[in-house]
Amino acid sequence: MMFTGLSCSAAAAIDIPLPGSATRVSGWLCVEQPGAWGRDVIGDEVLGPELTPELAARTKAAQVRPTLIRRPGRSEFTGVRTILLVSSRPGESWCERLEITELKQLLDLDLHLLTGPAPGLGAPVADSPILVCTHGKRDQCCALLGRPIAARLATEYPDRVWECSHTGGHRFAPAMVLLPTGLTFGRLDEDAAVAVVAAADRGELPLTGFRGRSGCSPVEQVAEIAVRERVPVLANDLAVSAVPDAEPTGDPATFAGAALVAHRDGRRWLVTAHTVSYAPRQASCGAAPKSATAVVADGIRELR
Repeated sequence: MMFTGLSCSAAAAIDIPLPGSATRVSGWLCVEQPGAWGRDVIGDEVLGPELTPELAARTKAAQVRPTLIRRPGRSEFTGVRTILLVSSRPGESWCERLEITELKQLLDLDLHLLTGPAPGLGAPVADSPILVCTHGKRDQCCALLGRPIAARLATEYPDRVWECSHTGGHRFAPAMVLLPTGLTFGRLDEDAAVAVVAAADRGELPLTGFRGRSGCSPVEQVAEIAVRERVPVLANDLAVSAVPDAEPTGDPATFAGAALVAHRDGRRWLVTAHTVSYAPRQASCGAAPKSATAVVADGIRELR
């Protein structure tokens, strides 16, 4: 199959599935940065040459993803930056918001606190922040497809929507993440994005464009979605955990793992998954083709 002339998102949409593609992130440091962004949040020193190396070391040590955010459209920068501290651990997610006037104040934050309960460093955020990747310098698909989504959502939820830097997987653009749960979506149009947010606000988890929870591994993401495709459940009805000693099913060489999915009413399912290879294609616009893979559920068994 030839993918010449296609954008990375168009090439992926032909046959690569969405489930299991959410980038694994359990902690987020979202920093408001109006104006242009470099290709790399840390590597291009967008936040300044003095601060960036230290911030890079601290986010890496705490396993926190540094993310740039800005409001959709053009607005005058007042000098006050919004900071979102987020934990996306399944079942224990939280989001706090604070404001800073100088970037060096970021170094006053103990990012290791993002692995525990809400530390009270900022005000609790009740309404889920909505991140839409529009990082055009990282990949053109994110800007071309993400900006219209962010603009439309901003008309419906003006205080909750942020354009954001690379979230991972621009070939699944447009990418949208709901915080603090880390629910990650892709390949949405404007109407679908609005419908997804409305459903999430009602405590539902629509499968339209759903890639998985950022706090879970690809196998756990795939397992949750496989059960949701069979059983009507609300957003918080299921808990997923990996089964580290699961026996391979099918070809051991492609066995990706297994996960246990538990419903709050006591029902449980064992889901096994394997890795599928697809024809090489560009993972990013303008990049050389390379092999593509995805984790796919191959068995689901209810445990009695």
